[in-house]
Amino acid sequence: MGDRMERGNPYPLGASWDGEGVNFALFSANALKVELCLFDASGDVVISRHSLPENTDQVWHGYLPRIHPGQLYGYRVYGPYEPHLGHRFNHNKLLIDPYARQLHGDCRPSLLNLAYKGEGHDADLVMDQRDNAEVMPKCVVVDPAYDWGNDRAPRTGWPETVIYETHVRGFTMRHEGVPIAERGTFAGLANDKVVEYLKALGITSVELMPVHYFADEPFLVDKGLRNYWGYNSLGFFAPMPLYAASRDSLGEFRSMVRRLHDAGIEVLLDVVYNHTSEGDHLGPTLSLRGIDNASYYRLSHRDQRYYINDTGCGNTVNLSHPRVLQMVMDSLRYWVNDMHVDGFRFDLATTLGREESGFDRGSGFFDAISQDPVLAPVKLIAEPWDVGPGGYQLGHFPPGWSEWNDRYRDAARSFWRGEDGILPEFARRLHGSSDIFEHSHRGPWASINSIASHDGFTLLDTVTYEKRHNQANGENNNDGHRANFSDNYGVEGRTDDAAINELRNRQRRNMLATLFLSQGTPMLLAGDERGRTQGGNNNAYCQDNEISWLDWSELSDEDDQLLTFAKRLIALRKAYPELRCPEFVHGYGCSSVTGLKEIEWLNADGERMVDGQWTEREMPTLGLLLDGHAIYATHGKTPDFPTRTLLALFNASRNAVEFNLPKVLSPGEWSLILDTANPESGASQVHINPGDSYQLPALTTACFVFSEHGDTVPPLEALSREKSALV
Repeated sequence: MGDRMERGNPYPLGASWDGEGVNFALFSANALKVELCLFDASGDVVISRHSLPENTDQVWHGYLPRIHPGQLYGYRVYGPYEPHLGHRFNHNKLLIDPYARQLHGDCRPSLLNLAYKGEGHDADLVMDQRDNAEVMPKCVVVDPAYDWGNDRAPRTGWPETVIYETHVRGFTMRHEGVPIAERGTFAGLANDKVVEYLKALGITSVELMPVHYFADEPFLVDKGLRNYWGYNSLGFFAPMPLYAASRDSLGEFRSMVRRLHDAGIEVLLDVVYNHTSEGDHLGPTLSLRGIDNASYYRLSHRDQRYYINDTGCGNTVNLSHPRVLQMVMDSLRYWVNDMHVDGFRFDLATTLGREESGFDRGSGFFDAISQDPVLAPVKLIAEPWDVGPGGYQLGHFPPGWSEWNDRYRDAARSFWRGEDGILPEFARRLHGSSDIFEHSHRGPWASINSIASHDGFTLLDTVTYEKRHNQANGENNNDGHRANFSDNYGVEGRTDDAAINELRNRQRRNMLATLFLSQGTPMLLAGDERGRTQGGNNNAYCQDNEISWLDWSELSDEDDQLLTFAKRLIALRKAYPELRCPEFVHGYGCSSVTGLKEIEWLNADGERMVDGQWTEREMPTLGLLLDGHAIYATHGKTPDFPTRTLLALFNASRNAVEFNLPKVLSPGEWSLILDTANPESGASQVHINPGDSYQLPALTTACFVFSEHGDTVPPLEALSREKSALV
């Protein structure tokens, strides 16, 4: 390693191998010197140190010949240590390259610089002179080449999308069909048995909780816990080594993507660009803080020693800085171009759109995304809130974005647990939340609907627990949401009471049926289709154990029935394009064939709801009619398949209701195709004439299709192959 460092180039940033050597480039506007440290294969021994010789437009760079992929490295950056001015340079700290494509070793927070010299609130005012190189992960020079073969992105349209939110580690840790060494890894997720399960379920897209390299918080380590969810990023380009069965985390991730693509399944990444694991002013110096704190983070105008904390995680990444914005955009393009991912869910996305005046849907970040040709075809999903001023921004993201809709979750749960006055809200959510999203040519797909997600109760826990049970988190059960809109139906937790269990099972089916009969994009939490529980823990972010991991053991009869029912629901949604309209329908048009409008809201008499009925406090029954004939005629489309009329009935009452099925101009009958009171029913055995009544059981969802005389209702398997002319 005796070669002299050459000038090199300021672009691209990071470590770039050209076949003969490596170019190193690092942005720092305020550094006085940048030193590259090379390590042996173990990462324990420094074999050479080199000052980057050039600075071009605030990018430090240099080129080393005869350096090859696999070389471990890190940086030491010299400059002023003046916290009140925002500068925290400390050459005693080995730093991670923010553009590192791979990292070697774990970040061991119990041994890192987690406290500065001295103790107390002013501990950071004195530079900590302890060297951290021994315990820091090391960056890895990589060979970017990979044979993608004939890999093709599925490019599933939004109206056809069914998202499955899961965790790489937790999904297969207990899967006996996956080799032990591959459980909890990218290879495990690519296992044939796992992929076959996902494909049989019918989902189109897996949304993976954070796979970017992240570090555990010290307070968790002190309690014997770890950051399981991973919302604590440290490397925006590097996959988490913990999720790889081999040292080649890049190749293993790519192979997973190829395998899922081959099955027609998209890969969406949950990404965290709003903050890093360096925490607040007393946090560790691991990367950006030591490279150029004043550029990379948003600092208080009154005293730049402190961080603006719109994220609630101690710091906020400064996307208003052009080089920081470049880093995030480079990261996104890298995951699309080099790793072939199909989209992103942005954690605390409100933070990413903050300018000096607050949240701005025309911010630099959103503008950069909207004009980028690489990111144009991928899915973009916002978590539309943060903890800063005006942080709740549901519905306010730009065209092309979808958003997690927590109002959908709360309305669906509230309706089925029998809350008074919820009917108008419930109907708006069934409709795709047009009151929130119908602007700037956004469609129902902009609403990501879910009953449960990683954050909160699972579906089973929603009908099993009234209160959170987070004692295992070590915070005296003070963490996690208080408002869960859940019900235990008489007993807190599991019970042997057959009547309560039957009620809980019915409610699980009702909520899943609601999800897949709604306009918008459905998202299913992994395991909800098979009875996953977290024992009432609604904030299992620190539980890397059986509390969070999916149980793949043999299903009970009830859960096996639920899994079959979930598959039928997804098939039903695929079978009837009327359930996934790409545009909002409002009943403006009427079909000359059926005499029905595009969409109609019906009372138990089979008549259109009137204003007074919407405001009745005890109104637990609703009918939703969607007429495909009118929908396509109104939108000027010519479908290449038979259009159909669907009727969904929802009864949240504890009593059965006689529901008159609406009259239709065409001769025919209503055929029952879904019934949560009788989940095992397959082909319809119930046929009812228009205008006649149907006894809708208590706490039941039912779905009918109108079939003209001589037109039989084909099985779901055949219907699901039809394509929507609206897409």
